[in-house]
Amino acid sequence: MNPEPRTPSPEIMPDALVQSAINHWAPRFVSNGVPLTDFEEVTAGIERWDGWCRAWCARAAQHEAIGRKALADGYQLSAAQHLTTAAVCYHFAKFVFVVDVEQMRAAHMKAVECRRLALPYLRPPGEYVRIPFEGRSFAAVLRRPAGVQRAPVVVMCMGLDSAKEEMDSYEALFLARGMATLTFDGPGQGESEYEMPIRGDYEVAVKAVIDWLEARTDVDPDKIGLWGVSLGGYYAPRAAAFEPRVKACIGLSGPYNFGEIWKGLPDLTREAFRVRSKCATQDEARKHALTLSLHGVAKQIKCPLYLVAGKQDRLVPWQDAERVAREASGPVELVLIEDGNHVANNRIYKYRMQSADWMSQQLGLTKH
Repeated sequence: MNPEPRTPSPEIMPDALVQSAINHWAPRFVSNGVPLTDFEEVTAGIERWDGWCRAWCARAAQHEAIGRKALADGYQLSAAQHLTTAAVCYHFAKFVFVVDVEQMRAAHMKAVECRRLALPYLRPPGEYVRIPFEGRSFAAVLRRPAGVQRAPVVVMCMGLDSAKEEMDSYEALFLARGMATLTFDGPGQGESEYEMPIRGDYEVAVKAVIDWLEARTDVDPDKIGLWGVSLGGYYAPRAAAFEPRVKACIGLSGPYNFGEIWKGLPDLTREAFRVRSKCATQDEARKHALTLSLHGVAKQIKCPLYLVAGKQDRLVPWQDAERVAREASGPVELVLIEDGNHVANNRIYKYRMQSADWMSQQLGLTKH
């Protein structure tokens, strides 16, 4: 079951938007790198949604300061870890804070800055790259496992409110098993969200990424896996339906048709989608959401597919994953977690390592 909403202190009574963020996303914050005490302390002090970004930036700045001091003192690994935590906290300051785009963007750029500063000192290190796309480019991070000349690579598709700066804990799963990771901010996501609107035909973005990978000599373009989380759990299977170079695909809690679940989504999610789709009204956004669909597309998915859904998901019904599994043409492993919430972030031990093992097998690696 999802955790019970926390009881606020008598001094702080959060408004509905703050409480919604806490209720829907608490396990995600912690499972993706926010210290539990930070989550409890920061959210306990936020009374109104307009204070969310500022409060999280203040906590992120503490981690950033520790990281910068460690770097100045020559402790590079510690610096990378502290700065990565800072980046995650800055990311969650901005993740759906579209009520003030200027403040949101400032927090976002701090997340990007901290993660980029950490990249050279991670183990294994990361490389910040730009991938050409329709006259512009996607920001991305490529990390390659140590001691592997041309590793298989997992292309990681973000969701509506996730970005590459949130992905360290996910990247680690694949890197430890000998796979490279390529996390990128596609249309309407991360660094691309200010110029490129969300688009349903995400296969176009993935094609550009794979074209770019094929020009690299330090990864194996013949062994490409695709991974997507939340709305990315729609994007990845959608792209796999059109892209024959994808050898296997993982989809975590993705919708079958985003517009069909529109009414059940939190207000914060709907408004973030409206802003990142460049729509003027909620009604226009709902109509655009209907174009994010696997109708007539899921049947074209021929590569092996690994789908995860939590049966306690209050954002995306688990039946959407079941529907994709039923319609896909290739082999499917469907993992339904009875007590899992959205992306089963409250039960990560029931699928994260297992999905990485599955991808490792699909891309031809030996067991670890």
